[in-house]
Amino acid sequence: MTKEELIRKFADVFQTNAEGVRTFFAPGRVNLIGEHTDYNGGHVFPCALTIGTYAIAKKRSDNLVRMYSANYEEIGLIEFSLNELKYEEKHDWANYPKGVIHVFEQQGMELDTGFDVLFAGEIPNGAGLSSSASIEVATATLLKNLYRLDVNPLKLVQLCQQAENEFIGVSCGIMDQFAIGMTKSEHAVLLNCQTLEYMHSPLELKDASLVIANTNKRRGLADSKYNERRSECENALADLQKEMAIQSLGDMTPEAFEKNKHLIKNEIERKRAKHAVYENARTKEAVVKLTGGDIKGFGQLMNESHISLREDYEVTGKELDALVEAAWTKQGVIGSRMTGAGFGGCTISIVENSQLNSFIEEVGAEYTAKTSLQADFYVVQVGEGAKEIIQKEMTK
Repeated sequence: MTKEELIRKFADVFQTNAEGVRTFFAPGRVNLIGEHTDYNGGHVFPCALTIGTYAIAKKRSDNLVRMYSANYEEIGLIEFSLNELKYEEKHDWANYPKGVIHVFEQQGMELDTGFDVLFAGEIPNGAGLSSSASIEVATATLLKNLYRLDVNPLKLVQLCQQAENEFIGVSCGIMDQFAIGMTKSEHAVLLNCQTLEYMHSPLELKDASLVIANTNKRRGLADSKYNERRSECENALADLQKEMAIQSLGDMTPEAFEKNKHLIKNEIERKRAKHAVYENARTKEAVVKLTGGDIKGFGQLMNESHISLREDYEVTGKELDALVEAAWTKQGVIGSRMTGAGFGGCTISIVENSQLNSFIEEVGAEYTAKTSLQADFYVVQVGEGAKEIIQKEMTK
């Protein structure tokens, strides 16, 4: 749907004219490198995409909030009062934006009236591009602008993370909301997850594109293995801290790790820590490569990241490996790796534009032959952070 079509849809759904309607957008995101480093006090390197979530909104004169999603039309209109901001299972997807309103009000940013909002997302469900954080940041951007709230961009993304942690009950880190709210066009952002220091890095792919490939494998193991890896890294850190003054594995260089790895008694925990330390170094090196225009060097770091996730962190699994290993043999592939928690989910590849069609066809065929599953492919472009889209007012 075009923005004009969405505004007309808004007028139809809410039985109103389109005068005074405002449009907000928050992108999806993908992490280019820096996997399982966030909770280890290291760096991540995500970028925003040009696809994301639109929020078409208009203030009301009463206390009611009415929400509608063009992606979940069967659920219909969801209504609640600003005095009733509690999690309700029947409100399904609307609990995400409702949670954002709740944390804004908890911070003393009270809304003087309710509003009507139509959401429309272009992010494929289950593609690992963070549709939940996108709708949260779209909502926060809407609230800030519609009600002229004094909230800076960093605080805004922190409140969105808080909404997901406390209202939804999902213990996510800050990366998704940060990438969606804080990135610039044609840039990725290097974020220190321990200190929240960040820097924008140019991401000019020139004659290449990002390709997301979804394994379409059910991710039954991801949560339990995620918790297991966290505790293995915590144990490794505790061993190191007996003789080293470090706060996290992210404080170590690969050289320091090699000198002190004998302190980690358990061999498996040593491997997990090795990934966290070396992946953090790769992520910082990625910025150096891109700043120098060395896209091939960046691709090589992506490949090394996947090998480490497969060998040392052991979170890939045969489906992700099948996609990445097929990608590595194809002409025009600059780099490919898994992205996200692992055990299913997605890969991210940088592919020369002239080879996109053959890449999708050949990798898809090899993947199906190896796994009996069918992968979905999405060619995406680097976008910018959440914003209001200024346009001429339209009437119904």
